[in-house]
Amino acid sequence: MKQFLLKAAAVLCSLAALVLSASGLSAQERNITVTGIVTDEAGLPLAGLAVFAEGSTTGAITDLDGNYSIEAPSDAVLVFSYLGYRTQNVAVDGRTRIDLALEPDTELLSDAVVIGYGTTTRKDMTGSISAVNSDDFNSGLISSPEQLINGKVSGVQITSSGGSPTSGNTIRIRGGASLNASNDPLIVLDGVPLESGGVSGMGTNFLSLINPADIESMTVLKDASSTAIYGSRASNGVVIITTKKGRSDKLSITFNTTLSLQNKTRTAEMLSPEQFVQMATDAGYGDLLGDWQTNGFTDWNDQIYQTAFGTDNSLSVPDSSQRISPSGCPSGTTTRTVS
Repeated sequence: MKQFLLKAAAVLCSLAALVLSASGLSAQERNITVTGIVTDEAGLPLAGLAVFAEGSTTGAITDLDGNYSIEAPSDAVLVFSYLGYRTQNVAVDGRTRIDLALEPDTELLSDAVVIGYGTTTRKDMTGSISAVNSDDFNSGLISSPEQLINGKVSGVQITSSGGSPTSGNTIRIRGGASLNASNDPLIVLDGVPLESGGVSGMGTNFLSLINPADIESMTVLKDASSTAIYGSRASNGVVIITTKKGRSDKLSITFNTTLSLQNKTRTAEMLSPEQFVQMATDAGYGDLLGDWQTNGFTDWNDQIYQTAFGTDNSLSVPDSSQRISPSGCPSGTTTRTVS
């Protein structure tokens, strides 16, 4: 009887151990509901973020407020994934609420390049682009914006069209591509394409109405892959002009002055008075020079060409809400005097 009781006790102990181990296993594998809010580094909710348990097909998507709810094992690892942010793995450890703030993936964001009407990656952008900012502009007496980058960009030729202030300069990017077209590049001022003849009274050089002191940078798009975003108008290249903009945190006052001194280097070779009298006498017109020889001759080169002094002053008080108008006319915050 004693041996029977001992065997029965052993069997009961084994059954108890088996039940305890089974209950522990089920507790380890049971699913729990995990909820929480996912935000960015600024605390704003991230909508459409993917949350799933690692190694399983269980997943959920955050709503417009960044809330999520997912069924997962108590010892699972949740994976939070969102485009433009670092993917994070978080162990549940039996918790029913997990709030998380994701950090932006700056390395991924630096691969995106805005090219106009769309975006592309740096490795796929093969166009030829040259940018010149205000620190690299040509100094001196500048009357038109295109003179700021004359000789600064390879493949760009800028030549004077004449002496008139409105005649402007001829700009050619990698030479001419057409026999009967103008071959002029497209000018884009603060995102607005400009075309000659669009404003009455502007003349042939609409760039002359833009104050060079108001320009922050100039970018030249040279080949077809770069200019394609502007359509057929950009078949001869694009010159993108960005004007200066005021800051909202402080007042900025800029004053530029340029002093110039002009003097002739040489004049056309002409006959001296004695040589002119001798030539007229040899030709039989010596009797016509009586009054001239009495009153003397005038050297008109000395009378016409004199040393010229000029000054160009520009005072600018930019406002953060204003830019140079797309029509090419300077804003009311800029005053320029030329003498």
